[in-house]
Amino acid sequence: MTSTGKSPWLIHYDAASCNGCDIEVLACLTPMYDIERFGIINTGNPKHADLFLVTGSVNEQNINVVRQIYEQMPDPKVVIACGICACTGGVFRDCYNIYGGVDSAIPVDVYAPGCAIRPEAIIDAVVVGLGILEERRAALDAGAALDAGAALDPKEA
Repeated sequence: MTSTGKSPWLIHYDAASCNGCDIEVLACLTPMYDIERFGIINTGNPKHADLFLVTGSVNEQNINVVRQIYEQMPDPKVVIACGICACTGGVFRDCYNIYGGVDSAIPVDVYAPGCAIRPEAIIDAVVVGLGILEERRAALDAGAALDAGAALDPKEA
C-alpha cells in the first residue's frame, strides 16, 4: 500500500442484522486487531467517508438509507459487504421484506462472507478495499489531469 492523499475514512451501517457482525466490526477497532494501523478512521458522516462497510441484509425499511449514504459519499468510494447477510441476504433471504444483499441496492466492490464474520476477515476485506480505492484515486487523478490538459491545449482554442 503506497501513501495516498489522505487517510481512508470508513462509515459502517447496520442494515438489518442480528448484530453478530457488528460486534466483530467493533472488535476490529480494539487494540487487539487495530484496524487503525492502516490509517482507517471510523466516521459517522458519509460526506467524509471513502469506505462504506455494510452488515446485514437490505430490506424495505433501509434500502433508501443505504442508497442515500452511498450517494452522499464522494468519489472515489468502495463498498464492502461484511457477513453473509450483506452478501446474499443470509438466513433472512426468504423473508417477505428482504430484498437480498447490499448489491440489491448499490454496487458492491468487496464481499466478505461469514456468520458472524471474523475480525481478521473484515480487516482482509478492508485491505482489499484500500487497494481498489487507491486504484480509483489514481484513475480519477489521471482523468482529472487529462481533462485539465485538454482544456489548456492551445490547438483546441
